[in-house]
Amino acid sequence: MSKKSVSEIIIDTLQAAGVKRVFGLVGDSLNGITDAIRAREGIEFVQVRHEEAGAFAAGAEAHLTGDLAVCAGSCGPGNTHLINGLFDCHRSRVPVLAIAAHIPSVEIGTGYFQETHPERLFQECSHYCELISTPDQAVRMVESAIQAALGLGGVGVVVIPGDIALLETEAPAPRLAALGPASAIVPAPGKLAAAAALLNDCKKVTILAGIGCSGAHAELLQVAAALQAPVVHALRGKECVEPNNSYDVGLTGLLGMPAGYHAIMDADAILMLGTDFPYRQFFPENARVVQVDTRPLHLGRRTRVEVGLHGTVAETVQHLLPLLHARPDDAHLREAQERHRADEKGLAELATGDAGAATLHPQHVARLLDELSADDAIFTCDVGTPTIWAARYLHMNGRRRLLGSFVHGSMAGALSQAIGAALAYPGRQVVALCGDGGFAMLMSELLTLRQLKVPVKIIIFNNSAYGFVELEMKAAGTLEYGTGLNNPDFGQLAQAAGVQGYHVSDPAHLESVLRQALAHDGPVVVDAVVNRQELSMPPHIEVAQAKGFSIYALKALMNGRGSELVDLAKTNLRQIAD
Repeated sequence: MSKKSVSEIIIDTLQAAGVKRVFGLVGDSLNGITDAIRAREGIEFVQVRHEEAGAFAAGAEAHLTGDLAVCAGSCGPGNTHLINGLFDCHRSRVPVLAIAAHIPSVEIGTGYFQETHPERLFQECSHYCELISTPDQAVRMVESAIQAALGLGGVGVVVIPGDIALLETEAPAPRLAALGPASAIVPAPGKLAAAAALLNDCKKVTILAGIGCSGAHAELLQVAAALQAPVVHALRGKECVEPNNSYDVGLTGLLGMPAGYHAIMDADAILMLGTDFPYRQFFPENARVVQVDTRPLHLGRRTRVEVGLHGTVAETVQHLLPLLHARPDDAHLREAQERHRADEKGLAELATGDAGAATLHPQHVARLLDELSADDAIFTCDVGTPTIWAARYLHMNGRRRLLGSFVHGSMAGALSQAIGAALAYPGRQVVALCGDGGFAMLMSELLTLRQLKVPVKIIIFNNSAYGFVELEMKAAGTLEYGTGLNNPDFGQLAQAAGVQGYHVSDPAHLESVLRQALAHDGPVVVDAVVNRQELSMPPHIEVAQAKGFSIYALKALMNGRGSELVDLAKTNLRQIAD
Protein backbone atom coordinates (compact mmCIF):
# COMPACT_ATOMS: atom_id res chain seq x y z
CA MET A 1 0.00 0.00 0.00
CA SER A 2 1.48 3.34 -1.03
CA LYS A 3 1.77 6.38 1.19
CA LYS A 4 0.22 9.76 0.44
CA SER A 5 -0.11 13.08 2.20
CA VAL A 6 -3.25 13.71 4.21
CA SER A 7 -4.19 16.40 1.68
CA GLU A 8 -3.93 13.90 -1.17
CA ILE A 9 -6.06 11.42 0.77
CA ILE A 10 -8.73 14.07 1.27
CA ILE A 11 -8.79 14.94 -2.44
CA ASP A 12 -8.79 11.24 -3.40
CA THR A 13 -11.85 10.73 -1.23
CA LEU A 14 -13.64 13.81 -2.54
CA GLN A 15 -13.12 12.69 -6.13
CA ALA A 16 -14.35 9.20 -5.27
CA ALA A 17 -17.52 10.89 -4.00
CA GLY A 18 -17.92 12.71 -7.33
CA VAL A 19 -16.87 16.17 -6.11
CA LYS A 20 -15.84 18.49 -8.95
CA ARG A 21 -15.14 21.72 -7.09
CA VAL A 22 -14.28 23.13 -3.68
CA PHE A 23 -15.56 26.63 -2.83
CA GLY A 24 -13.39 28.73 -0.58
CA LEU A 25 -10.73 31.32 -0.02
CA VAL A 26 -7.04 30.47 0.07
CA GLY A 27 -4.86 30.76 3.17
CA ASP A 28 -1.55 29.34 4.38
CA SER A 29 -3.19 26.70 6.58
CA LEU A 30 -5.03 25.46 3.47
CA ASN A 31 -1.90 25.27 1.31
CA GLY A 32 -1.71 21.49 1.44
CA ILE A 33 -5.33 21.14 0.29
CA THR A 34 -5.20 23.76 -2.47
CA ASP A 35 -1.87 22.44 -3.78
CA ALA A 36 -3.32 18.92 -3.99
CA ILE A 37 -6.29 20.30 -5.94
CA ARG A 38 -3.98 22.28 -8.25
CA ALA A 39 -2.18 19.09 -9.25
CA ARG A 40 -5.37 17.16 -10.08
CA GLU A 41 -7.63 16.93 -13.10
CA GLY A 42 -11.39 16.84 -12.65
CA ILE A 43 -11.53 18.99 -9.52
CA GLU A 44 -10.99 22.73 -9.06
CA PHE A 45 -10.77 25.30 -6.28
CA VAL A 46 -13.42 27.98 -6.83
CA GLN A 47 -12.24 31.21 -5.28
CA VAL A 48 -14.91 33.36 -3.64
CA ARG A 49 -14.42 36.72 -1.94
CA HIS A 50 -16.00 35.66 1.36
CA GLU A 51 -16.14 32.18 2.85
CA GLU A 52 -19.81 32.54 3.77
CA ALA A 53 -20.55 32.85 0.07
CA GLY A 54 -18.59 29.66 -0.55
CA ALA A 55 -20.79 27.76 1.90
CA PHE A 56 -23.96 29.15 0.30
CA ALA A 57 -22.68 28.21 -3.16
CA ALA A 58 -21.82 24.68 -2.04
CA GLY A 59 -25.26 24.34 -0.47
CA ALA A 60 -26.95 25.36 -3.72
CA GLU A 61 -24.96 22.77 -5.66
CA ALA A 62 -25.86 20.07 -3.13
CA HIS A 63 -29.53 21.05 -3.18
CA LEU A 64 -29.79 20.94 -6.95
CA THR A 65 -27.75 17.80 -7.60
CA GLY A 66 -28.34 15.79 -4.42
CA ASP A 67 -24.61 15.03 -4.45
CA LEU A 68 -21.88 16.00 -2.02
CA ALA A 69 -20.59 19.57 -2.34
CA VAL A 70 -17.57 21.02 -0.56
CA CYS A 71 -16.38 24.32 0.89
CA ALA A 72 -13.21 25.20 2.74
CA GLY A 73 -11.84 27.92 5.01
CA SER A 74 -8.40 28.62 6.40
CA CYS A 75 -7.66 28.76 10.12
CA GLY A 76 -9.40 31.11 12.55
CA PRO A 77 -11.45 33.81 10.80
CA GLY A 78 -11.27 31.93 7.51
CA ASN A 79 -13.36 29.01 8.67
CA THR A 80 -15.51 30.93 11.14
CA HIS A 81 -16.80 32.89 8.13
CA LEU A 82 -18.24 29.60 6.86
CA ILE A 83 -20.56 29.13 9.81
CA ASN A 84 -23.67 31.04 8.68
CA GLY A 85 -23.70 29.38 5.28
CA LEU A 86 -23.14 25.99 6.91
CA PHE A 87 -26.08 26.56 9.25
CA ASP A 88 -28.20 27.13 6.16
CA CYS A 89 -26.89 23.94 4.50
CA HIS A 90 -27.42 21.87 7.62
CA ARG A 91 -30.92 23.11 8.35
CA SER A 92 -31.84 22.56 4.70
CA ARG A 93 -30.45 19.00 5.01
CA VAL A 94 -28.24 19.20 1.91
CA PRO A 95 -24.99 17.15 1.88
CA VAL A 96 -22.02 19.47 2.31
CA LEU A 97 -18.50 18.75 3.57
CA ALA A 98 -16.63 21.65 5.15
CA ILE A 99 -12.85 21.55 5.44
CA ALA A 100 -11.86 23.77 8.35
CA ALA A 101 -8.13 24.33 8.34
CA HIS A 102 -6.50 24.87 11.74
CA ILE A 103 -3.38 26.41 13.26
CA PRO A 104 -0.19 24.28 13.54
CA SER A 105 -0.95 21.26 15.71
CA VAL A 106 1.85 21.96 18.20
CA GLU A 107 0.37 25.42 18.91
CA ILE A 108 -3.19 24.29 19.67
CA GLY A 109 -4.17 25.39 23.17
CA THR A 110 -1.56 28.15 23.48
CA GLY A 111 -3.62 31.15 22.36
CA TYR A 112 -1.71 31.19 19.09
CA PHE A 113 -2.36 33.72 16.31
CA GLN A 114 -5.85 33.11 14.80
CA GLU A 115 -6.54 30.24 17.20
CA THR A 116 -10.14 29.10 17.58
CA HIS A 117 -11.62 25.70 18.33
CA PRO A 118 -13.43 24.67 15.12
CA GLU A 119 -14.30 21.23 16.47
CA ARG A 120 -16.46 23.04 19.04
CA LEU A 121 -17.70 25.92 16.89
CA PHE A 122 -19.25 23.76 14.18
CA GLN A 123 -20.89 21.17 16.42
CA GLU A 124 -24.33 22.77 16.24
CA CYS A 125 -24.43 23.02 12.45
CA SER A 126 -23.12 19.56 11.56
CA HIS A 127 -23.77 15.85 11.97
CA TYR A 128 -20.05 15.16 12.25
CA CYS A 129 -17.25 17.48 13.35
CA GLU A 130 -13.86 16.10 14.33
CA LEU A 131 -10.22 17.15 14.45
CA ILE A 132 -7.63 15.10 12.57
CA SER A 133 -4.78 15.18 15.06
CA THR A 134 -2.59 12.46 13.49
CA PRO A 135 -2.22 11.38 9.83
CA ASP A 136 -3.40 7.85 10.61
CA GLN A 137 -6.89 9.22 11.44
CA ALA A 138 -7.33 10.86 8.05
CA VAL A 139 -8.88 8.04 6.02
CA ARG A 140 -11.56 7.07 8.52
CA MET A 141 -12.41 10.61 9.58
CA VAL A 142 -12.80 12.00 6.07
CA GLU A 143 -14.91 9.02 5.03
CA SER A 144 -17.00 9.34 8.20
CA ALA A 145 -17.66 13.03 7.60
CA ILE A 146 -18.78 12.34 4.03
CA GLN A 147 -20.92 9.41 5.16
CA ALA A 148 -22.65 11.63 7.72
CA ALA A 149 -23.33 14.40 5.19
CA LEU A 150 -24.72 12.01 2.58
CA GLY A 151 -26.45 9.53 4.86
CA LEU A 152 -28.09 11.96 7.28
CA GLY A 153 -28.49 14.95 4.99
CA GLY A 154 -26.56 17.97 6.25
CA VAL A 155 -23.04 19.04 7.05
CA GLY A 156 -19.92 17.08 7.90
CA VAL A 157 -16.86 19.00 9.10
CA VAL A 158 -13.24 17.90 9.03
CA VAL A 159 -10.84 20.07 11.04
CA ILE A 160 -7.26 19.74 9.82
CA PRO A 161 -4.17 21.56 11.11
CA GLY A 162 -2.08 22.88 8.26
CA ASP A 163 1.00 20.87 9.22
CA ILE A 164 -0.94 17.59 9.55
CA ALA A 165 -2.31 18.09 6.03
CA LEU A 166 1.25 17.82 4.67
CA LEU A 167 2.25 14.61 6.49
CA GLU A 168 2.09 11.18 4.86
CA THR A 169 0.33 7.97 5.87
CA GLU A 170 -0.95 4.73 4.36
CA ALA A 171 -3.58 5.45 1.71
CA PRO A 172 -6.08 2.66 0.91
CA ALA A 173 -8.65 3.19 -1.83
CA PRO A 174 -11.63 5.24 -0.60
CA ARG A 175 -14.75 3.40 0.50
CA LEU A 176 -18.00 5.36 0.72
CA ALA A 177 -20.90 3.10 1.52
CA ALA A 178 -23.41 5.97 1.61
CA LEU A 179 -23.00 6.75 -2.10
CA GLY A 180 -26.01 5.90 -4.23
CA PRO A 181 -29.79 6.24 -3.80
CA ALA A 182 -31.32 6.42 -0.36
CA SER A 183 -33.22 3.44 1.00
CA ALA A 184 -37.01 3.43 1.12
CA ILE A 185 -38.73 3.34 4.52
CA VAL A 186 -42.20 1.80 4.93
CA PRO A 187 -44.26 2.14 8.13
CA ALA A 188 -45.55 -0.93 9.96
CA PRO A 189 -48.85 -2.38 8.60
CA GLY A 190 -50.72 -1.56 11.81
CA LYS A 191 -49.74 2.11 11.57
CA LEU A 192 -50.83 2.25 7.93
CA ALA A 193 -54.19 0.71 8.83
CA ALA A 194 -54.70 3.28 11.61
CA ALA A 195 -53.88 6.15 9.22
CA ALA A 196 -56.30 4.82 6.60
CA ALA A 197 -59.08 4.40 9.18
CA LEU A 198 -58.65 8.00 10.32
CA LEU A 199 -58.67 9.41 6.77
CA ASN A 200 -61.64 7.25 5.75
CA ASP A 201 -63.59 8.53 8.77
CA CYS A 202 -63.18 12.21 7.90
CA LYS A 203 -65.13 14.15 5.28
CA LYS A 204 -62.83 17.10 4.53
CA VAL A 205 -59.20 16.07 4.15
CA THR A 206 -56.43 18.46 3.11
CA ILE A 207 -52.89 17.44 2.20
CA LEU A 208 -50.00 19.59 3.40
CA ALA A 209 -47.02 18.65 1.22
CA GLY A 210 -43.37 19.60 1.52
CA ILE A 211 -39.96 18.89 0.09
CA GLY A 212 -40.22 15.28 1.24
CA CYS A 213 -42.53 14.80 -1.76
CA SER A 214 -39.55 15.15 -4.09
CA GLY A 215 -39.59 12.04 -6.28
CA ALA A 216 -43.14 11.23 -5.19
CA HIS A 217 -45.19 13.45 -7.51
CA ALA A 218 -47.22 10.59 -9.00
CA GLU A 219 -48.06 9.20 -5.57
CA LEU A 220 -49.05 12.66 -4.34
CA LEU A 221 -51.55 13.05 -7.18
CA GLN A 222 -52.91 9.56 -6.59
CA VAL A 223 -53.59 10.10 -2.90
CA ALA A 224 -55.09 13.56 -3.58
CA ALA A 225 -57.47 11.96 -6.09
CA ALA A 226 -58.36 9.14 -3.70
CA LEU A 227 -59.15 11.58 -0.88
CA GLN A 228 -60.58 14.34 -3.12
CA ALA A 229 -58.21 16.53 -1.14
CA PRO A 230 -56.79 19.93 -1.99
CA VAL A 231 -53.00 20.04 -1.76
CA VAL A 232 -51.39 22.93 0.11
CA HIS A 233 -47.64 23.16 -0.32
CA ALA A 234 -44.97 24.40 2.04
CA LEU A 235 -42.46 26.79 0.45
CA ARG A 236 -39.65 24.23 0.11
CA GLY A 237 -42.12 21.86 -1.48
CA LYS A 238 -43.17 24.32 -4.18
CA GLU A 239 -40.78 23.06 -6.86
CA CYS A 240 -41.81 19.40 -6.47
CA VAL A 241 -45.51 19.76 -5.52
CA GLU A 242 -46.81 22.54 -7.77
CA PRO A 243 -46.00 21.24 -11.29
CA ASN A 244 -48.91 19.77 -13.29
CA ASN A 245 -51.02 19.48 -10.14
CA SER A 246 -54.69 20.44 -10.43
CA TYR A 247 -55.14 19.65 -6.73
CA ASP A 248 -52.57 22.26 -5.64
CA VAL A 249 -54.16 25.37 -4.11
CA GLY A 250 -51.03 27.26 -3.13
CA LEU A 251 -49.23 28.14 0.04
CA THR A 252 -50.39 28.70 3.57
CA GLY A 253 -48.43 30.51 6.27
CA LEU A 254 -47.08 34.04 6.31
CA LEU A 255 -46.34 33.91 2.58
CA GLY A 256 -49.55 32.13 1.67
CA MET A 257 -52.86 33.07 0.13
CA PRO A 258 -56.46 32.59 1.29
CA ALA A 259 -57.05 29.34 -0.62
CA GLY A 260 -54.20 27.52 1.09
CA TYR A 261 -55.02 28.99 4.47
CA HIS A 262 -58.72 28.04 4.37
CA ALA A 263 -58.05 24.60 2.88
CA ILE A 264 -56.02 23.81 6.00
CA MET A 265 -58.13 25.61 8.60
CA ASP A 266 -61.47 24.24 7.31
CA ALA A 267 -60.30 20.62 7.16
CA ASP A 268 -61.32 18.00 9.69
CA ALA A 269 -58.23 15.92 8.78
CA ILE A 270 -54.79 16.84 7.51
CA LEU A 271 -52.36 14.48 5.81
CA MET A 272 -48.85 15.91 6.18
CA LEU A 273 -46.46 14.51 3.61
CA GLY A 274 -42.75 15.22 4.00
CA THR A 275 -43.04 18.63 5.61
CA ASP A 276 -41.86 20.23 8.83
CA PHE A 277 -43.94 23.38 8.30
CA PRO A 278 -43.07 25.39 11.42
CA TYR A 279 -45.88 27.89 12.04
CA ARG A 280 -48.24 26.46 14.63
CA GLN A 281 -50.74 29.31 14.28
CA PHE A 282 -51.56 28.09 10.76
CA PHE A 283 -52.71 24.67 11.95
CA PRO A 284 -56.34 24.18 13.05
CA GLU A 285 -56.87 23.28 16.69
CA ASN A 286 -59.26 20.37 16.26
CA ALA A 287 -58.29 18.66 13.01
CA ARG A 288 -57.08 15.07 13.14
CA VAL A 289 -53.59 14.73 11.70
CA VAL A 290 -51.64 11.97 9.95
CA GLN A 291 -47.98 12.81 9.33
CA VAL A 292 -45.44 11.03 7.13
CA ASP A 293 -41.76 11.82 7.61
CA THR A 294 -38.41 10.05 7.38
CA ARG A 295 -37.34 11.62 10.67
CA PRO A 296 -39.19 10.17 13.67
CA LEU A 297 -38.34 13.17 15.85
CA HIS A 298 -40.30 15.42 13.49
CA LEU A 299 -43.54 13.51 13.92
CA GLY A 300 -45.88 15.69 15.98
CA ARG A 301 -43.48 18.48 16.84
CA ARG A 302 -45.50 21.20 15.03
CA THR A 303 -49.08 20.14 15.75
CA ARG A 304 -50.73 17.28 17.60
CA VAL A 305 -50.48 14.17 15.41
CA GLU A 306 -52.86 11.27 15.90
CA VAL A 307 -51.04 8.83 13.61
CA GLY A 308 -47.34 9.27 12.85
CA LEU A 309 -45.90 7.29 9.96
CA HIS A 310 -42.13 6.90 9.85
CA GLY A 311 -41.49 6.43 6.16
CA THR A 312 -40.56 7.87 2.78
CA VAL A 313 -43.50 9.56 1.06
CA ALA A 314 -43.63 7.55 -2.17
CA GLU A 315 -43.47 4.13 -0.56
CA THR A 316 -45.78 5.05 2.33
CA VAL A 317 -48.45 6.40 -0.01
CA GLN A 318 -48.16 3.32 -2.24
CA HIS A 319 -48.97 1.12 0.76
CA LEU A 320 -51.68 3.47 2.03
CA LEU A 321 -53.66 3.83 -1.22
CA PRO A 322 -55.22 0.33 -1.26
CA LEU A 323 -56.60 0.95 2.24
CA LEU A 324 -58.47 4.15 1.35
CA HIS A 325 -62.18 4.11 0.47
CA ALA A 326 -63.55 5.76 -2.67
CA ARG A 327 -64.69 9.30 -1.88
CA PRO A 328 -67.47 10.70 -4.13
CA ASP A 329 -67.88 14.03 -2.31
CA ASP A 330 -65.51 16.65 -3.76
CA ALA A 331 -67.13 19.80 -2.28
CA HIS A 332 -64.10 20.60 -0.06
CA LEU A 333 -61.75 20.26 -3.02
CA ARG A 334 -63.89 22.35 -5.36
CA GLU A 335 -64.23 25.15 -2.80
CA ALA A 336 -60.44 25.29 -2.37
CA GLN A 337 -59.87 25.26 -6.14
CA GLU A 338 -62.35 28.12 -6.64
CA ARG A 339 -60.58 30.15 -3.96
CA HIS A 340 -57.24 29.38 -5.62
CA ARG A 341 -58.50 30.67 -8.97
CA ALA A 342 -59.65 33.86 -7.24
CA ASP A 343 -56.23 34.18 -5.58
CA GLU A 344 -54.47 33.83 -8.93
CA LYS A 345 -56.75 36.44 -10.49
CA GLY A 346 -56.11 38.84 -7.61
CA LEU A 347 -52.35 38.36 -7.85
CA ALA A 348 -52.43 39.00 -11.60
CA GLU A 349 -54.34 42.26 -11.05
CA LEU A 350 -51.64 43.46 -8.65
CA ALA A 351 -48.78 42.58 -11.01
CA THR A 352 -49.26 45.32 -13.59
CA GLY A 353 -47.40 48.47 -14.51
CA ASP A 354 -49.11 51.75 -13.71
CA ALA A 355 -48.50 54.18 -16.56
CA GLY A 356 -46.40 57.15 -15.51
CA ALA A 357 -45.64 55.71 -12.06
CA ALA A 358 -42.37 56.80 -10.45
CA THR A 359 -41.58 53.28 -9.24
CA LEU A 360 -42.42 49.72 -10.12
CA HIS A 361 -44.66 47.30 -8.32
CA PRO A 362 -42.44 44.38 -7.25
CA GLN A 363 -45.23 42.00 -8.24
CA HIS A 364 -44.90 43.31 -11.82
CA VAL A 365 -41.18 42.49 -11.80
CA ALA A 366 -41.78 38.98 -10.48
CA ARG A 367 -44.62 38.26 -12.94
CA LEU A 368 -42.51 39.28 -15.93
CA LEU A 369 -39.58 37.20 -14.69
CA ASP A 370 -41.90 34.22 -14.50
CA GLU A 371 -43.14 34.82 -18.04
CA LEU A 372 -39.77 35.62 -19.63
CA SER A 373 -37.44 33.15 -17.92
CA ALA A 374 -36.55 29.80 -19.44
CA ASP A 375 -38.69 26.71 -18.89
CA ASP A 376 -35.77 25.09 -17.06
CA ALA A 377 -34.54 28.21 -15.23
CA ILE A 378 -33.03 27.94 -11.77
CA PHE A 379 -34.23 30.69 -9.43
CA THR A 380 -32.63 31.73 -6.16
CA CYS A 381 -34.19 34.30 -3.86
CA ASP A 382 -33.17 36.34 -0.85
CA VAL A 383 -35.24 36.20 2.33
CA GLY A 384 -37.87 38.84 2.93
CA THR A 385 -39.98 40.30 0.16
CA PRO A 386 -38.08 38.62 -2.75
CA THR A 387 -39.11 35.27 -1.26
CA ILE A 388 -42.74 36.43 -1.09
CA TRP A 389 -42.79 37.48 -4.75
CA ALA A 390 -41.00 34.28 -5.80
CA ALA A 391 -43.45 32.14 -3.83
CA ARG A 392 -46.49 33.86 -5.30
CA TYR A 393 -45.47 34.60 -8.89
CA LEU A 394 -42.91 32.04 -10.05
CA HIS A 395 -44.59 28.95 -11.45
CA MET A 396 -42.82 25.62 -11.22
CA ASN A 397 -43.27 23.18 -14.09
CA GLY A 398 -41.18 20.15 -13.11
CA ARG A 399 -38.04 21.48 -14.80
CA ARG A 400 -37.59 24.80 -13.02
CA ARG A 401 -35.91 24.90 -9.64
CA LEU A 402 -36.30 27.31 -6.72
CA LEU A 403 -34.05 27.62 -3.71
CA GLY A 404 -33.34 30.06 -0.95
CA SER A 405 -32.62 30.19 2.76
CA PHE A 406 -36.11 28.93 3.53
CA VAL A 407 -35.34 27.27 6.89
CA HIS A 408 -32.40 29.20 8.32
CA GLY A 409 -33.74 32.50 6.95
CA SER A 410 -30.39 34.15 6.31
CA MET A 411 -29.95 37.31 4.31
CA ALA A 412 -27.52 37.52 1.39
CA GLY A 413 -27.83 33.98 0.07
CA ALA A 414 -29.34 34.47 -3.39
CA LEU A 415 -26.29 35.74 -5.30
CA SER A 416 -23.92 33.15 -3.81
CA GLN A 417 -26.41 30.32 -4.31
CA ALA A 418 -26.83 31.43 -7.92
CA ILE A 419 -23.07 31.12 -8.46
CA GLY A 420 -23.13 27.57 -7.12
CA ALA A 421 -26.14 26.74 -9.30
CA ALA A 422 -24.56 28.17 -12.44
CA LEU A 423 -21.35 26.19 -11.96
CA ALA A 424 -23.29 22.98 -11.33
CA TYR A 425 -25.46 23.50 -14.42
CA PRO A 426 -23.49 25.66 -16.88
CA GLY A 427 -26.04 25.31 -19.67
CA ARG A 428 -29.05 26.55 -17.73
CA GLN A 429 -30.38 30.02 -17.06
CA VAL A 430 -29.88 31.09 -13.44
CA VAL A 431 -31.81 34.07 -12.05
CA ALA A 432 -31.22 35.54 -8.59
CA LEU A 433 -34.04 37.56 -7.02
CA CYS A 434 -32.11 39.74 -4.58
CA GLY A 435 -33.20 42.26 -2.01
CA ASP A 436 -31.22 45.49 -1.93
CA GLY A 437 -30.17 44.71 1.64
CA GLY A 438 -29.27 41.11 0.88
CA PHE A 439 -27.31 42.02 -2.24
CA ALA A 440 -25.35 44.70 -0.39
CA MET A 441 -24.49 42.38 2.50
CA LEU A 442 -22.37 40.08 0.32
CA MET A 443 -21.85 42.46 -2.58
CA SER A 444 -18.26 41.25 -2.73
CA GLU A 445 -19.54 38.26 -4.70
CA LEU A 446 -20.30 40.53 -7.64
CA LEU A 447 -16.52 40.42 -8.12
CA THR A 448 -16.58 36.63 -7.88
CA LEU A 449 -19.24 36.66 -10.59
CA ARG A 450 -17.04 38.83 -12.76
CA GLN A 451 -13.95 36.71 -12.20
CA LEU A 452 -15.72 33.39 -12.89
CA LYS A 453 -17.69 34.86 -15.82
CA VAL A 454 -20.76 32.79 -14.96
CA PRO A 455 -23.87 34.23 -16.68
CA VAL A 456 -26.03 34.72 -13.59
CA LYS A 457 -28.85 37.26 -13.94
CA ILE A 458 -29.23 39.33 -10.75
CA ILE A 459 -32.55 41.15 -10.32
CA ILE A 460 -32.44 43.55 -7.36
CA PHE A 461 -35.78 44.50 -5.81
CA ASN A 462 -34.56 47.92 -4.71
CA ASN A 463 -37.04 49.46 -2.28
CA SER A 464 -34.38 51.38 -0.30
CA ALA A 465 -35.29 49.51 2.87
CA TYR A 466 -35.23 46.27 4.77
CA GLY A 467 -38.79 45.91 3.55
CA PHE A 468 -39.98 42.82 5.37
CA VAL A 469 -38.56 44.12 8.65
CA GLU A 470 -40.52 47.33 8.14
CA LEU A 471 -43.67 45.30 7.60
CA GLU A 472 -43.03 43.38 10.82
CA MET A 473 -42.54 46.64 12.70
CA LYS A 474 -45.80 48.05 11.36
CA ALA A 475 -47.68 44.88 12.24
CA ALA A 476 -46.32 45.21 15.77
CA GLY A 477 -47.49 48.83 15.96
CA THR A 478 -44.05 50.42 16.02
CA LEU A 479 -42.59 53.07 13.74
CA GLU A 480 -39.90 51.68 11.49
CA TYR A 481 -36.41 52.54 12.66
CA GLY A 482 -33.03 51.62 11.24
CA THR A 483 -34.57 50.14 8.11
CA GLY A 484 -33.86 52.78 5.47
CA LEU A 485 -31.11 52.19 2.91
CA ASN A 486 -29.37 54.95 0.96
CA ASN A 487 -28.52 52.89 -2.09
CA PRO A 488 -26.39 53.71 -5.10
CA ASP A 489 -27.44 52.99 -8.67
CA PHE A 490 -26.63 49.29 -8.61
CA GLY A 491 -26.65 49.16 -12.41
CA GLN A 492 -23.85 51.73 -12.58
CA LEU A 493 -22.03 49.98 -9.76
CA ALA A 494 -22.14 46.74 -11.75
CA GLN A 495 -20.82 48.52 -14.84
CA ALA A 496 -17.92 49.87 -12.80
CA ALA A 497 -17.16 46.31 -11.70
CA GLY A 498 -17.12 45.08 -15.28
CA VAL A 499 -20.57 43.48 -15.23
CA GLN A 500 -23.45 44.47 -17.51
CA GLY A 501 -25.81 46.66 -15.52
CA TYR A 502 -29.25 48.18 -15.94
CA HIS A 503 -31.32 50.59 -13.87
CA VAL A 504 -35.08 50.70 -14.34
CA SER A 505 -37.88 52.51 -12.53
CA ASP A 506 -40.39 53.16 -15.33
CA PRO A 507 -42.94 50.34 -15.76
CA ALA A 508 -43.02 51.07 -19.50
CA HIS A 509 -39.35 50.08 -19.79
CA LEU A 510 -39.35 47.07 -17.48
CA GLU A 511 -40.13 44.30 -19.96
CA SER A 512 -37.56 45.57 -22.46
CA VAL A 513 -34.85 45.71 -19.79
CA LEU A 514 -35.63 42.22 -18.48
CA ARG A 515 -35.60 40.78 -22.00
CA GLN A 516 -32.18 42.33 -22.67
CA ALA A 517 -30.84 41.12 -19.35
CA LEU A 518 -32.03 37.55 -19.78
CA ALA A 519 -30.68 37.41 -23.34
CA HIS A 520 -27.22 38.72 -22.41
CA ASP A 521 -24.50 36.06 -22.67
CA GLY A 522 -22.73 37.04 -19.45
CA PRO A 523 -23.54 38.12 -15.90
CA VAL A 524 -26.06 40.94 -15.49
CA VAL A 525 -27.34 43.17 -12.70
CA VAL A 526 -30.78 44.77 -13.03
CA ASP A 527 -31.48 47.47 -10.44
CA ALA A 528 -35.29 47.54 -10.34
CA VAL A 529 -36.51 50.46 -8.21
CA VAL A 530 -39.72 49.15 -6.63
CA ASN A 531 -42.35 50.64 -4.36
CA ARG A 532 -41.18 50.75 -0.76
CA GLN A 533 -44.70 50.76 0.68
CA GLU A 534 -45.87 47.61 -1.11
CA LEU A 535 -47.45 45.32 1.46
CA SER A 536 -47.49 41.57 1.14
CA MET A 537 -50.74 40.73 2.87
CA PRO A 538 -50.87 37.39 4.72
CA PRO A 539 -53.85 35.10 4.02
CA HIS A 540 -55.41 35.92 7.37
CA ILE A 541 -55.06 39.06 9.49
CA GLU A 542 -54.82 38.41 13.22
CA VAL A 543 -56.49 40.84 15.61
CA ALA A 544 -53.08 41.74 17.04
CA GLN A 545 -51.77 42.57 13.56
CA ALA A 546 -54.77 44.77 12.75
CA LYS A 547 -54.31 46.53 16.06
CA GLY A 548 -50.63 46.92 15.33
CA PHE A 549 -51.25 48.63 11.99
CA SER A 550 -53.74 50.96 13.67
CA ILE A 551 -51.23 51.92 16.34
CA TYR A 552 -48.59 52.43 13.66
CA ALA A 553 -50.93 54.74 11.74
CA LEU A 554 -51.62 56.84 14.84
CA LYS A 555 -47.92 57.11 15.67
CA ALA A 556 -47.08 58.07 12.09
CA LEU A 557 -49.65 60.88 12.12
CA MET A 558 -48.34 62.16 15.45
CA ASN A 559 -44.83 62.18 13.99
CA GLY A 560 -45.88 64.22 10.96
CA ARG A 561 -45.76 61.33 8.52
CA GLY A 562 -49.29 61.51 7.17
CA SER A 563 -48.15 61.39 3.53
CA GLU A 564 -46.79 57.92 4.17
CA LEU A 565 -50.20 56.80 5.33
CA VAL A 566 -51.79 58.00 2.10
CA ASP A 567 -49.29 55.91 0.11
CA LEU A 568 -49.83 52.98 2.45
CA ALA A 569 -53.60 53.20 2.12
CA LYS A 570 -53.37 53.23 -1.67
CA THR A 571 -51.15 50.17 -1.58
CA ASN A 572 -53.48 48.38 0.83
CA LEU A 573 -56.46 48.93 -1.45
CA ARG A 574 -54.58 47.27 -4.31
CA GLN A 575 -53.81 44.24 -2.19
CA ILE A 576 -57.23 43.27 -0.87
CA ALA A 577 -57.84 40.08 -2.83
CA ASP A 578 -60.09 38.20 -0.42
